[in-house]
Amino acid sequence: MKFNEKLLKLRKEKGLSQEELGMEMQVSRQTVSKWEAGQSYPDFSRLVMLSDFFDMTLDELVKDIDVQEVRENSFTNEKIDSIYRVSQEMDSIFQNRTLKNVTTGIKWFIVGSGIFVCLVMIISLILHLLYPESNIFWRTY
Repeated sequence: MKFNEKLLKLRKEKGLSQEELGMEMQVSRQTVSKWEAGQSYPDFSRLVMLSDFFDMTLDELVKDIDVQEVRENSFTNEKIDSIYRVSQEMDSIFQNRTLKNVTTGIKWFIVGSGIFVCLVMIISLILHLLYPESNIFWRTY
């Protein structure tokens, strides 16, 4: 019998709900549900608590556990967590770069606009100095 099946059987024999067992083990009902579904396994301290609670030795509680399966599930969960962390870090970097690019773009637009206005004013002044009588560049009202 697998650990998850054994845990489900022991819990039902004691007439406990998942929530009640979770309260005894200081975990959520969802955690107990995952243990019973074989999606995760309790850590060592919880295994000791379970063996005490069900008045069994650790060997009796976990004897039929496929250790390789536990390792594979643990490794898979670690990989998923690692991928999730990398994904969050990449999102953060992308958002920071996007904000930085927008800020840089606004700065260059302002600088470019200032340079353009200065050039127009300088050219207007030069044309006025070259052609002081022309009303095209400077109009007097």
